Amino acid sequence: MKYLIASDIHGSSFYCEQLMKRCEEEQPDKLILLGDLLYHGPRNALPDLYDTEKVLTLLNGIAEKILCVRGNCDSEVDQVVLNFPLMADYAIVACGEKNIFVTHGHIFNESHLPPMSRGDILLHGHTHVSDFVRHQDYTYMNPGSVSIPKGGTPHGYMTLEDGVFLWKTLDGEEYRRVSVQEL
Repeated sequence: MKYLIASDIHGSSFYCEQLMKRCEEEQPDKLILLGDLLYHGPRNALPDLYDTEKVLTLLNGIAEKILCVRGNCDSEVDQVVLNFPLMADYAIVACGEKNIFVTHGHIFNESHLPPMSRGDILLHGHTHVSDFVRHQDYTYMNPGSVSIPKGGTPHGYMTLEDGVFLWKTLDGEEYRRVSVQEL
């Protein structure tokens, strides 16, 4: 199973189209979206080509491939126009003997951990900073933001295939690789 993992599109049709190109090239079985799909929120500037209708059309076009969790900028009205579930605060994805706790990051994060087993992975967006941190009992990962990256990190996403996480720019350039066996 191959996953493409992305977060924080924030209504940018420009960057959502780039993400869709990456999906065409990567051919994931599932696209995991970590929330904040349509709106930019009060703390962010408008992203390039802010067009929520175009973003929802692009995402609805591949709705059968999407596993999504709710971000702090997502709301019940968004669920009315999206053809895939959006309102879950988290999901759990099995990865060998480990579980990946998938969430946006505004509720569960490194400062407020969800219930996880030793060795599990906490995967969230929200900060707009791509990251990888090994903690004593768990590992934290973040793909960064598709449209509004922060902290000098690139516009990007992650993939997970055969137990290997890859962080990539929206141009498809790999810049970090972590094997689940290393965790």
